Amino acid sequence: MKKKTGQDRSITQNWRPATQAIRGGTARSEYGETSEAIFLTSGYAYDCAGDAAARFAGEQQGMTYSRLQNPTVEMLEQRIALLEGAEAARCQASGMAAMTAALLCQLSQGDHVVAGRAAFGSCRWLTDTLMPRFGITTTIIDARDNDAWKDAIRPNTKVFFFETPANPTMDIVDLKAVCGIARDAGITSVVDNAFATPALQRPMDFGADVVAYSATKMMDGQGRVLAGAVCGSDEFINNTLLPFTRNTGPTLSAFNAWVVLKGIETLDLRIRRQSENALIVARFLEQRVPRVLYPALESHPQHNLAMSQMDAAGPIFSIYLDGGRKQAHALLDALKLVDISNNIGDSRSLMTHPASTTHAGLSEDVRLDMGVTEGMLRLNVGLEDPQDLIEDFDQALRSAGL
Repeated sequence: MKKKTGQDRSITQNWRPATQAIRGGTARSEYGETSEAIFLTSGYAYDCAGDAAARFAGEQQGMTYSRLQNPTVEMLEQRIALLEGAEAARCQASGMAAMTAALLCQLSQGDHVVAGRAAFGSCRWLTDTLMPRFGITTTIIDARDNDAWKDAIRPNTKVFFFETPANPTMDIVDLKAVCGIARDAGITSVVDNAFATPALQRPMDFGADVVAYSATKMMDGQGRVLAGAVCGSDEFINNTLLPFTRNTGPTLSAFNAWVVLKGIETLDLRIRRQSENALIVARFLEQRVPRVLYPALESHPQHNLAMSQMDAAGPIFSIYLDGGRKQAHALLDALKLVDISNNIGDSRSLMTHPASTTHAGLSEDVRLDMGVTEGMLRLNVGLEDPQDLIEDFDQALRSAGL
């Protein structure tokens, strides 16, 4: 591959996903390094004052400041855009920086948002607490109900915002139907695709306008760094998102971008193996606990829809226990192999109690409306041997009285 081949979209867009994940976005320096270089620099120098003026005027290509541009970050942005099938992408400092930027860059006082009720706790804080401070109202609906999206539209509705699968209830949203409703009404659809990643689901293939990620999760996938990304059209990324991020500064570091670049190289391999492991563990747990919510299981109420828009169900699912927080904590405390952790998308198996961690900042009424009960536990199945995980859950379940 030549030095700039990886950044030539006329070539890279014709590569298949596995090739894009390894080589997409790569730009080699004069040294010809095979692995992407890390450009740890805050600023850039110019050959003359005229070059500096031309770059700031947008008349000359080149870097100006790493809050706006960085060669390593740019490589990651191009790679994610390729995998997503988007015209462009911009990376952010974290997943929540990506969600915040994707929404606030296009909203103003007096605008209205329709959002799915099942969501990560911080995403609900954005819609329920932060945006109202700026005069932006939100209608929260059951995102599984296509008619609810239609019924919630107002003359000032600007954005539909939802996750699928949703964190942690594993609700599935009909991407084609809901994004179609939005497009017909002139509304921008913003989809949080962190649970699936573009390896398993590409919302833009179903009509989504904007796709946002916590790249901390499966894209890094090994619990090392924070990162986020927003994907969309050239128009949206460069004329709507970029002015917001340039002036507010949710900048991804070059080192973190490099780590995620390395993670994406094995994303497809990891997420598919973890999906296989998750299904094995979910089938075991389905025989031992009152309820398991995993889209790959035939018992999931939206199994057919999920499998029609996802290539596999991913590594994450939730279980429900009848004994509330006491029994949930007892199971967690009895685990010997699986870690108690609020993270997801890691190569290690992790389990958490959402009501007391990721969703603790929400009121009990809101949690219950979402389906986050005191007896719910969320599991991220890793790359360990699934039989070792089953043995750990078997002894932990018995210890918790199950």
